[in-house]
Amino acid sequence: MPSRTSSTKRTAAEPSSVAPSTLSAGPSSSERGGPAGASSEPAGPGVSPGVLDWAVFEARLRALPEGQPVSVALMDIDHFLDVNERHGREVGDRLLRRLERALLGSLPAESFVARLGGDEYAAALPEHPVEGALIVMEEIRRHLAGSGAVERGSADAISLSVGLAAYPAHAALREAVPRLADEALARAKREGRGRCAIYVESRMVLKSNYYPKASLARLTKLADALDRTEASLLREALDDLIERYRETV
Repeated sequence: MPSRTSSTKRTAAEPSSVAPSTLSAGPSSSERGGPAGASSEPAGPGVSPGVLDWAVFEARLRALPEGQPVSVALMDIDHFLDVNERHGREVGDRLLRRLERALLGSLPAESFVARLGGDEYAAALPEHPVEGALIVMEEIRRHLAGSGAVERGSADAISLSVGLAAYPAHAALREAVPRLADEALARAKREGRGRCAIYVESRMVLKSNYYPKASLARLTKLADALDRTEASLLREALDDLIERYRETV
């Protein structure tokens, strides 16, 4: 299991290309025939059929055909302990089951889902590049945030933070991908919660000793205004720079 970082430590994703209304909160994977093999080894009592425990999830990840690309998403419900304290464990359990139904009913059929513990879950999307997985998870996140057609902030709405990483885009070994997704989840939490974030290699992470604080602050404001991540803006700037000096390299 990836090392769990503090929930207070966990980038804004690009807008979803599909309306949340197209998402399904069910049926479960066992009813719709996917994710493949996920109906065995459930995560425990009370958990929706089709949700694996972490050991089985890791084994299925390792068992994917050699070289097959896969994206992994790690996620948890924001301020879940507060929900349990304010509304009771029955409400908290209801939110967990809604999240499980949304994942099992909306992820591609070849995907598989695990509960890591508490409100923490993982999803693997074979044959999906991380950009495609981001679109899928952002659709689910937006759907859950408005689920129940209730006022924002009510006990029935789910604020979800998600971190994503992929093999081979981010790691040479599939077993390393969940740890990188966990780092992305930590960044999603740290930068405001209720969003999806893709893993960014450490050499692309902004460091205050590399750039003036005023420039970092302006970049943050620009990313918020454009509803994009800071890393995506940096990549765009780097692409423009390389294009400008293409003849010299």
